[in-house]
Amino acid sequence: MLEKFFKLQDNNTTVKTEVIAGFTTFMTMAYILAVNPNILSVTGMNPKAILIATALASFVGTLLMAMLANYPFALAPGMGLNAYFAYTVVIGMGYSWQIALLAVLVEGIIFILLSLTNVREAIFNAIPLTLKAAVSVGIGLFIAFIGLQDAKLIVHSDSTLVTYQTFKGDTFHSVGVGAILALIGVLITAVLLVKQVKGGILVGILVTWILGILCELVGIYVPSAEAGMYSTIPSGLISLDFSPFKETFGAVFRVDFSTLKTGDFFIIMFSFLFVDLFDTLGTLIGVSSKADMLDKDGKLPKIKPALLSDAIATCIGAIFGTSTTTTYVESASGVTAGGRTGLTSLTTALLFLLSVIFSPLFLSIPSFAIAPALIIVGFYMMGSVIKIDFDDMADAIPAFLCIIAMPLAYSISEGIAIGVISWTIVNLITGNAQKKKISILMYVLTLLFILKYIFL
Repeated sequence: MLEKFFKLQDNNTTVKTEVIAGFTTFMTMAYILAVNPNILSVTGMNPKAILIATALASFVGTLLMAMLANYPFALAPGMGLNAYFAYTVVIGMGYSWQIALLAVLVEGIIFILLSLTNVREAIFNAIPLTLKAAVSVGIGLFIAFIGLQDAKLIVHSDSTLVTYQTFKGDTFHSVGVGAILALIGVLITAVLLVKQVKGGILVGILVTWILGILCELVGIYVPSAEAGMYSTIPSGLISLDFSPFKETFGAVFRVDFSTLKTGDFFIIMFSFLFVDLFDTLGTLIGVSSKADMLDKDGKLPKIKPALLSDAIATCIGAIFGTSTTTTYVESASGVTAGGRTGLTSLTTALLFLLSVIFSPLFLSIPSFAIAPALIIVGFYMMGSVIKIDFDDMADAIPAFLCIIAMPLAYSISEGIAIGVISWTIVNLITGNAQKKKISILMYVLTLLFILKYIFL
C-alpha cells in the first residue's frame, strides 16, 4: 500500500530510507517544541497550550504535505514569524495575542485563495535558475549559522557582532562543554557520512545526546538556565494533561474588535503574508533543488498542492493557537538522509503527534546535539553553488548577494528580495532583458520588494 500511494520505486527509495529520513527531519525540527512556547508565552499565552498547538499544527501541516503533494517537506510554526508575532504585534504595537492570531488566520485564507490560482506557482517559476541555486546555497549557510549559534560555538560580540566561543570562564561546564560536544557531534556525523552509514545524521544526533547525558551524570556538563543550557536528562516520559489547550484553541474567534484599527491590522496581516510567502518559496526552491526534484526548466512539479498544504496549515495553526505554520528549511536534513516522498513527511507528522504525549522526552534533546545536523546539512546544500555560472557576472553577482544576505540578514526572504532586485536591475541596465527573458512577474516582484523596503 505504501509503495502504491507514495510511489517509492519511482522515486528510487525504500520504506526504511523514508522512515529514517522522517525521523531525521523531526529531530532537527524538534527544537520548535521548546522554542515556540518560550517566544509566544511573552504575550501572556499559556506555554503548555502553545506546545500542544505547535505539535498539532506541525502534525496537520506535515500530514497535508504528505497526502496532497507526496513531498518530503515538513511544516511547523516558523521562526522569525513567531518573533514578529510576539515582540512586534503584541508587545510593540500593543495588540492582544488573539488579534495577532486573527491576522495569521486571514493571511492563511488569502494564501489558500492564491494557492488555488496560479499566482504563487507563477512566482516560483518566474525566478531564474541561477537565483534558485543561490537560494539553496544561501539557505545552507543560514542553516549552518543557526547550528553554530545553537551549539554556542558562535556567540555575540559587542566589537565584532559575532565571535567564537572562548572555552574559558565560569560557563565552561555549561556553554563550553556543550560547544565541545557539538564539535564532537559534527566529527561523528562527518565520519558516519563518509562511511556512507544510512541515517548518519540521525545517529549523530542521538550519539551526541547520549554523550551529553553521560557528561551530565559525571558532572562534566552542568546545566545553566541563565546561559541557556538545560538538562539533557528527561524529566519524564509522558504527559497526559491537555487541559491548557482550551485556552488557545479557537481563541482567534474570541477577538475584541473594538480595539482593532483597520490600517494597523492590514499592515500586520500583510507582513505575515509577505514573509510567509517568500520563506515558503525559498524553502521549496532550496530543498527541492538539493533533492533534484526540479525539472529541466527549474520548476517544481505538483507545487500547487505543496503551497496549498502550507496555506491550510497556517489557518489550522491559527485556530489551534500558534503563529504562522510554514514549510521548514530543516526538511533539508531528511532530504539529505535520502527522503524523497511523502512517506518521509508522514513519519515526521506522526512524531509531532506523538510529541504531544512524549513532550518531556523530546524537549530534553539539547541544542548542541541538534546543531551538528544543521551544520552538516548546510555543507550539503552548498553543493548547489556549482550550478551558478560565475563567468556570467550579470547572474553571478546577484546570486552572490542573495547567498550572503540570508545568513547576515538572518532571513531567507531578505536574501530572495535582494537577489531578485539586483538580478532584475543589473540585467535591465546592462541591456540583457531580452537575452535573459525577464518576465513581467520578475519586474512586478522587483517593484514590490523595493516598495517593501520603502514603506515597511
